[in-house]
This record gives sequence, structure tokens and C-alpha cells, in this order.
Amino acid sequence: MNPVKGIFLKVLSVFVFVMMFSCVKATAEVVPAGEAMFFRSFIAIPVLIGWLAWRGEFPGRLKAVDPMGHVWRGMMGSCAMGLGFLAVGLLPLPEVVAIGYTAPFMVTILAAMFLGERIRLVRFAALLLGLFGVFLVVLPRFTDVDAAATTQVQMIGVFAALMAAVFSALAQVFARKLVATESTGAIVFYFSCMSSLLSLFTLPFGWRVPDFAATGLLVASGLLGGIGQILLTESYRHAEVAVIAPFEYSSILLAVVIGYFIFNEIPTPFMLLGVSLIVIAGVVIILREQRLGIKGVPRAKAAVPNQG
Repeated sequence: MNPVKGIFLKVLSVFVFVMMFSCVKATAEVVPAGEAMFFRSFIAIPVLIGWLAWRGEFPGRLKAVDPMGHVWRGMMGSCAMGLGFLAVGLLPLPEVVAIGYTAPFMVTILAAMFLGERIRLVRFAALLLGLFGVFLVVLPRFTDVDAAATTQVQMIGVFAALMAAVFSALAQVFARKLVATESTGAIVFYFSCMSSLLSLFTLPFGWRVPDFAATGLLVASGLLGGIGQILLTESYRHAEVAVIAPFEYSSILLAVVIGYFIFNEIPTPFMLLGVSLIVIAGVVIILREQRLGIKGVPRAKAAVPNQG
């Protein structure tokens, strides 16, 4: 165990994933979300194969003991990725990242529903606090409180981001079950294959031939996605989840900086307050889960990056 190395790898993975979303956002006006998902997933496969081969897990450790578990995890994760990419094209980058933070709260609810995990008082209070934070983040989109009045397109973006968080939570629940029989490498590999395949079903909805610049950004998103997954997985090999998981929330700082300087997106006071509450609630849930000793948390989170 090397906590400092684990934290460094975690923060680096967060940086890489935000850059990946930035690449997707930069192409959103010319490339539909399904096509972006294909590039993100398919280009990442060679990167993942190289990493698995380096670890001596390819192809030996890719045997699927629970094939249908991979199918369900892949379907949920693919929906999360596609909806996340749709949202990032319609909303400011920091707002999408902030709404994505609701996934751990939804995991708590879904784990109680499907895995029999109990929601005790501390986690229940944190859950309510986090959901109130989400309400503050999206409030300007549904009221006249903010100068940037809500448009129908932005409301679609909010709905897509929220549904992406729901599907991300479902993917994490399925991953929690998979880690009992499958290696992390297998979960990561089959997810990339599954999302590449499922993205092809969006072909009838307007795929376009991207220009040279857009192609470069899409390829970069795939490479960054693969590299980010490797960094994320490796980070949990060097430190416990309670130590490094809270650093996931550093992504909002980077998203605000990139959104402001590259996409001219200015965060609202409501969003900043809401994000603060979400971060506090998320950290409380992470620490509480670790204290209760929930099995599989480190590996499950390593296998399921944020909509990435």
C-alpha cells in the first residue's frame, strides 16, 4: 500500500476523465452522442488490451464466469455514457459533472433495494443533503432565479444528466455483484466492447463524417478514456477507497476552470452552493461505507468510472 501514490493516480485519472469529457463537448455540435460514445469505447480497447497484457491478464483472466452480468453492466454503463455525452453537449461542463456526483447517492438507494444493504441514519442524512445540493444545482434551469433563463434544450440536458447518474448507479450495483466472480480487468474490457457494440445502434440517428479536427478530438477522447480507466484502477491498488475516493470531487474544480477559460461557462452561485453540499454528502457516504466494511466497494468503484 502506498497512499500517496494512490492519491496521485486518482487525481491524475480525474484530470484525464475531465479532459475526455472536454474533447466530447468540443465536438458536440458536429457529432451526435452515440458516435462520440463509439469513438470513446472502441479506441480505448487497444489501450486496455495493452494494459491487461502487461499485467499478464490477457487473455487468461478474461474468462467470464457471469456473462449476463457483463451484459447488464454493459447496458447500464453504456446508457450512462451516452446520456452523459448528450448532457455535456447541452449544459455547462461543471453542471454536468456536479449532477454526475449524484451517482453515489443513487448507488446507496439501489444497493438497499437490490443488495439488501441497510441505509442507516448517517447515510440517510447525507443522502438528503446531497439530493438537496442537486436541487440547488438544477434550480436555475427551472425557475427565473438565474439570469440565464431555462430553455427547452437545457431542460433536456438536465434530464439526460440525471438519467446518466441513475444508469451509472445501476452499473455500479451490477459491478458490485460482478466483482465476486470476475476480475477487474475483465469488467473493464467487456464494458468497452459492449459499449462499442451498443453505440452502433445509434447509427440511424444521424452519424456524421467528422472533419480532421473533430476526428482528432474523438480519437483523443478514446485514448484518454482508456488511460483514465487504467489510472483509476491502479489507484485503488495502492490505497483504500476511504483515502482516495473523496479526491473524485476534485473534478469539479478542473471542470470549472476548463468551462470558464475554454467554453466561456460561468458557474452560478446556486451551482457552487449545491456542489459544496453534494461534495460534503458524498464524502460522508464514502467514509461511512468504508467504516461499515461494505464488501467490494474499492473494486467496484475501480471498475466503474464516472460515466467514462
